[in-house]
Amino acid sequence: MPSKAASKLKTGKKLVIVESPAKSKTIAKYLGEGFVVEASIGHIRDLPQPSELPAELKKSSIGKFAVDLENNFKPYYVISPDKKKKVAELKAQLKDADELYLATDGDREGEAIAWHLLEVLKPKVPVYRMTFAEITKESLQRALGNLRELDTDLVDAQETRRVVDRLFGYELSPVLWRKVAPKLSAGRVQSVVTRMVVERERERMAFRSAGYWDLFGTFSTTDTGESFNAKLAALDGRRVASGRDFNDQGELTGKNVAHLDEVAAKALAQGLQNASFAVRSVEHKPYTRRPAAPFTTSTLQQEAGRKLRFSSKSTMSTAQRLYENGYITYMRTDSSSLSDEAVNAARRQASELYGPEFVPATKRVYANKSSNAQEAHEAIRPAGDSFRTPAQVASALRGDEFKLYELIWKRTVASQMADAKGSTATIKLGACATDGQDAEFSVSGTVITFRGFLAAYEEGRDESRNDSDESDRRLPNVKEKDALKAADVTANGHETSPPPRFTEASLTKEMEERGIGRPSTYASTLSTIMDRGYVRKQGSALVPSWIAFSVVRLLELHFTDYVDYEFTADMEKGLDRIANGQEQGSDWLKHFYFGAGEETGLQSIVNNLGDIDAREINSMPITDTLVLRVGKFGPYLESTVQTVDAKTGEIIEAARANVPEDLAPDELTPAKAQELMETAAPEERVLGVEPVSGHTVVSKNGRYGAYVTEVIPEMTAEQIANQPVEYYKNGKPKPPKKPVKAKPRTGSLFKTMTVDTVTLDEALAIMSLPRVLGADAEGNEITVQNGRFGPYLKKGSDSRSIGTEEEIFTITLEQALEIYSQPKQRGARAAVPPLAEFGDDPVSERKIVVKEGRFGPYITDGVTNITVPRGTEVEELTREIAIELLADKRERGPVKRTAKAPAKKPAAKAPAKKKVAAKK
Repeated sequence: MPSKAASKLKTGKKLVIVESPAKSKTIAKYLGEGFVVEASIGHIRDLPQPSELPAELKKSSIGKFAVDLENNFKPYYVISPDKKKKVAELKAQLKDADELYLATDGDREGEAIAWHLLEVLKPKVPVYRMTFAEITKESLQRALGNLRELDTDLVDAQETRRVVDRLFGYELSPVLWRKVAPKLSAGRVQSVVTRMVVERERERMAFRSAGYWDLFGTFSTTDTGESFNAKLAALDGRRVASGRDFNDQGELTGKNVAHLDEVAAKALAQGLQNASFAVRSVEHKPYTRRPAAPFTTSTLQQEAGRKLRFSSKSTMSTAQRLYENGYITYMRTDSSSLSDEAVNAARRQASELYGPEFVPATKRVYANKSSNAQEAHEAIRPAGDSFRTPAQVASALRGDEFKLYELIWKRTVASQMADAKGSTATIKLGACATDGQDAEFSVSGTVITFRGFLAAYEEGRDESRNDSDESDRRLPNVKEKDALKAADVTANGHETSPPPRFTEASLTKEMEERGIGRPSTYASTLSTIMDRGYVRKQGSALVPSWIAFSVVRLLELHFTDYVDYEFTADMEKGLDRIANGQEQGSDWLKHFYFGAGEETGLQSIVNNLGDIDAREINSMPITDTLVLRVGKFGPYLESTVQTVDAKTGEIIEAARANVPEDLAPDELTPAKAQELMETAAPEERVLGVEPVSGHTVVSKNGRYGAYVTEVIPEMTAEQIANQPVEYYKNGKPKPPKKPVKAKPRTGSLFKTMTVDTVTLDEALAIMSLPRVLGADAEGNEITVQNGRFGPYLKKGSDSRSIGTEEEIFTITLEQALEIYSQPKQRGARAAVPPLAEFGDDPVSERKIVVKEGRFGPYITDGVTNITVPRGTEVEELTREIAIELLADKRERGPVKRTAKAPAKKPAAKAPAKKKVAAKK
């Protein structure tokens, strides 16, 4: 029923502000004449970096975080530099508008964006808050009839989350910089999720496998000859041990079980070869399976990962496009409920496509898993009061968008379909071996007699330990005491498996179950921990880096609560209470930062950290004599055994070995560590003396490969005294603060050289590069040198690749001039085929390709380049994603690198939030 506000809408210009340009186009099409739809392109204001604050605020209570600690944690907002133009455009549009509709998303983030727009634009016309779960004509008409007030509780919750994340990151990250490595970051959610991945790897590292054996037989009936397979289940009345009967230390924990080793299993198999088998029991049970609930954000990411191999980030970006173009409902929700219109649409479509018998008599209702499913959204489903089938959208959707829409459609329709029905049969059969042991085999099979919802959709599963390889199968019709013939009985050996690594899907599921993060943050959190270098993907598995181990260890020891799962989940519940109006954000922040009563706040913990032993934090024992250390240039192994020089009595520097970057932590076993130490090339090998300078020349293994360098000795007191003075800009001389040491000449070894084999002559030749060949007719000098991508010629800014590294010392000026006389190609890399091709770009009409670049793969149409986002595999890219990334890059424009701007005048502080009603 239309609200009073909606019934009195004026007929003049109505300005509608949404978040994204793609959404604005779709909405404008449905709203029609009189409505002007503009996009804010996300948030228009945010907290600045403290260094960007006006000078007079840097020393105030605002200066540390851009948050006023003494004034109820009031944020100091500024308009983002890249949004100033957009704000000016919105103000210009508002000047001749009669009404303003804030139509950003209806969750916390969207509510905060609407509030920021209101604070910045300061409209003098009626303002209406408008929300909708899907972009369809019917939904928009309903939204116009149900305008509401701005929800300041949601705004308070979002603002509190933003402030607590600033406090958390700005207090903890500097500790990581000092004690682990520069440029690291800590976060309220990301640090806890990193701990999850590290803990799973610790479990794998501590895991000790156990061996066990069982028997597998092929049996057939004597009358019909039907065959089936069965596995040994019991021996002399005791259950045969399986993987579930061992703990992670390889110890047998199962009670009253028969643990077969290889000798016993093979002897038993031999003793059963000619035994008389018979059916001992046949049990039939009815089988019923219910459909899964409609998608939430979490389950959509999980299922898209399992079935479509999408990353969480790819799933959410694809879902965003489907939502903005009116194909699905809002994709950030933890509710699994459907509206009555959606339920009716799903039931109607299931009946039409599969038959009335596939639809239950009453509609299905799904309870939310989350105790506080937030935001007023439905589950993720196809948009509209009647759904479009995948076949109906096939011409409009391509690639990933079609696959994801089809998945959502199937899940939604199946959720309102009838249970799958069938029966499960379990056959037990046995015989006595020649040594008198009684062996009982067992097999189960499920026969589906009515597919029900399985006709439309079946949910995928994550990998787990001890998965049964049994599948649905039909068993022969046998009865008790029927004789069976054993065609083959074989012994099989097994090893217990360590806990499987998390995938993006299973980690998202774990986050949801523990209450860590929220639907809108799952994908971004996973991207963050990969972008920070804490986690990498190995296939679909998530593998932590050694630096993640150091970070987690430091946080566990000194910030225990802040990486505690329950504590983090309670923080989310606190934000939920704020969103529900049950608590004030400022009170919650005071408790968090300053503490209350006997509870210590974050500020006190940071101020009283005491000494933190960085070496201990970055060390992990691998054996009694080997320690893994995380150093400036990556992880390495170091011997703890001290070796003393027999002649001088001095302690010799400990032996070391680099750890390969692609070696997973659980693969660094004691045996592997010893192998790395034994095969490590010497860190430094003396090659001889440079004949002119007299400096020693050595070969070394470095972070970026093997190289040679000259060792420049320490300066004498006389040399230091005779150093040239430094000058300030005003010309006044001043002695240097430190001795100015000459920079040693270095050079990377050629691919055909090693630290052990390179000679002094080769080293001197490498250090002499670049080699001057001469000049061209215009007097431009031509040199030849070696680079990251191979050997090349250089003339001014014009570089040309040449063949092999050895040609650096043989190529002549004439040959170089001949190369420069040819039309320039895009280097040797031009001959390398692109990694992927996606047809023509709709804007530039140029071919889109993915190429391997200096900093990794990038997407280009020949005009615009954009690096493939970190954490996204080239195989995951689609034409739609490539087009969107290029469009985003064009919209941002070229990166401007300018000198640091002078301090700005203080921006006006953000006014207090005010409640805005739908004005009449």
